[in-house]
Amino acid sequence: MIQAIGLTSSPRKDLPPAVDNVSFEARPGCVTALLGTHGAGKTTTIRLMLELQPGRGITYFRGRPLHRIAHPSHEVGVLLGDVPGHPARTVRGHLRMLCAAVGVPASRADDVLEAVGLVSLRDQRLGTLSRGMDRRLGLACALLADPHALVLDGPTVGLSAREGVWLQGALRAHATRGGTVLFTTDDPKEAARAADRVVTLDAGRLLADQDAADFARTRLRPRVAVRSPHAARLAALLAKEARSRRRAVEVVREGGSRLSVYGSTCGEVGETAFRHGILVHQLADEVGDTGPARDADGPLPGEEPARDTGTSRAEARQPVPTVPEPEAERVHDARNGLVSLASADARADQEGAEPVAPVAAAEDGHQKSESPVATPEPSAALEKSPDTDEATPRTPSSSPSLSPSSSPQPMLSPPLPAPSPLPPPLTTRAAPSPLRPLRYELHRITGVSTGYFTVAGVIAVSAVLCLFLARTGHTPQHYLLASWPDELPLPPAALGAGLLGALAFGEEFRHPALAADRGAVPRRLGFLTAKLAVAAVTALLLAGLTVGCDAVLLHLVYGDELTKVPADWLSLSVSWMCLMVGCAWAGVLAAGIFRSTTAGLAAVLAVPVIVVPVVRKALEGASVRSAVGFPGRLRHLTLVQWPFGIERFIAGALKVVVQPVGGALMLSLAALLGAYLLTAVRGRVR
Repeated sequence: MIQAIGLTSSPRKDLPPAVDNVSFEARPGCVTALLGTHGAGKTTTIRLMLELQPGRGITYFRGRPLHRIAHPSHEVGVLLGDVPGHPARTVRGHLRMLCAAVGVPASRADDVLEAVGLVSLRDQRLGTLSRGMDRRLGLACALLADPHALVLDGPTVGLSAREGVWLQGALRAHATRGGTVLFTTDDPKEAARAADRVVTLDAGRLLADQDAADFARTRLRPRVAVRSPHAARLAALLAKEARSRRRAVEVVREGGSRLSVYGSTCGEVGETAFRHGILVHQLADEVGDTGPARDADGPLPGEEPARDTGTSRAEARQPVPTVPEPEAERVHDARNGLVSLASADARADQEGAEPVAPVAAAEDGHQKSESPVATPEPSAALEKSPDTDEATPRTPSSSPSLSPSSSPQPMLSPPLPAPSPLPPPLTTRAAPSPLRPLRYELHRITGVSTGYFTVAGVIAVSAVLCLFLARTGHTPQHYLLASWPDELPLPPAALGAGLLGALAFGEEFRHPALAADRGAVPRRLGFLTAKLAVAAVTALLLAGLTVGCDAVLLHLVYGDELTKVPADWLSLSVSWMCLMVGCAWAGVLAAGIFRSTTAGLAAVLAVPVIVVPVVRKALEGASVRSAVGFPGRLRHLTLVQWPFGIERFIAGALKVVVQPVGGALMLSLAALLGAYLLTAVRGRVR
């Protein structure tokens, strides 16, 4: 069960809040539609419920706010717009990566693919999916952790009629199994057709909270759709007859040859056309909405063609005046040309009333509206307890009618505190880190071909450079094996390692797969540790492949002279591996700080270009004392017998550190790590 209480967005400069004191509930076993025109506050309400933007209010998911739930993805599945995945990743690879993020077995990806009908497209790239298939994939992502509630923002926008019907059926199936479904829409007919309960928003305020049947009676109106080449003449005749008979008939010009007649029947309209010899091409009973004007060229995407459900739309409707009415009760909507009983309907919606069709009073010639109060029946749905899965029947007292003026009293344990003048403040929550970060990172790096192409490109460039440097004969052997000419600040392999490290975080911000609900990409230490570990292993593999391929190529072309093992191979190997790992880590940390792959690669290049000259400048001058014998003194200080030969490794590591490049790289990594930690804990400190 979802209970939203007092949701209010942060005030805007010189403008009212986008959402103001919205309270409603979505019951388990039911599909709830959040209805409103463009700009009514539907998306802002959803984001406030999911704690994605600051404001006031609170939302309970089965009795607990979202920030109190350890793993929110196991409680609520979210679909906000398109799937934020890398376009080159496959459907199955994307789901398996998210399985590691939410902590479920990888086999769950195949289960949800079968549930949403994407088994045949599991090897398709995300960038090639149609809009309907993308919506199916988004629903699969929301269902991965088998959540109790589904929250979807405009799920049928841009879908064909068939895809829209399928998605509504999938949401209905989830509600039938006892789940809670909440989706937003701007189509009143879709809300009445697909939902059990309709919550209507207008200008950020709650306008009505009704059952679907009551909504259809109070917010939708039957009409007669007419198409005739003499539409203007027929409209004038119908209006004239309505005035003469003092009937509440409204004729709306839909544009072109189409009319919508409210308050009449097909028979009466047809008789009028027959008596005056007017040709009629279409005459059908439909259901029209009182929402905003739509395009007159045809039905919206995702809607069925005009049949008996009614989909006539117009850009500018010209109502033909019928019987005059008091201005206090009858207000003309200039945007869509409909004449709506705004005052009576608004009062009826806020008070839970059920207005009836207007009746004509022959005595004074004015139309009046009556709104008898209808007592809604209690829902028969079952409500699950927050702590147990046992279902209990809902009583009439446990489902109070919600209105803008009255706050709901949810049946929770413990009970809510007494209402205050202002709802509690709402702060944004950080996106959760992957529950299995190492497995997530492995799926991320192997699921896209960018890493493979980078490694292949680095090996190819290194091979060409080493052959060219060997031909000139002026490059030392260790620089020759690394393909590091003096003209380059870093060898190609180090640049490739830095690029792979920068992609580790840069892709997260460009394609935030972890934040399907558009939350912030997490910067937790566990997440960082997994990325550093995978980046280090990738850099070491790239270092070994580069040196090995260069050595084999030099042996084939120039013989054994250039491939002899140098005497100081240990220190050279340690230096080479430290350089590769350091560049990869610099790319990871910089991309995580600046949220950009380009910034990560720039930080790698800044080490030899900017930091190394600074370190060399600081180390200039004659050395009076040296640290000869430091490993031996360190062994005596620790009072522990070290294994034989470990002093050589310590000496090699110290030689790497005292080099200008090594010292500059260590300084850069220390600064980047400090900046990353400051960025990660800044939100918590606030």
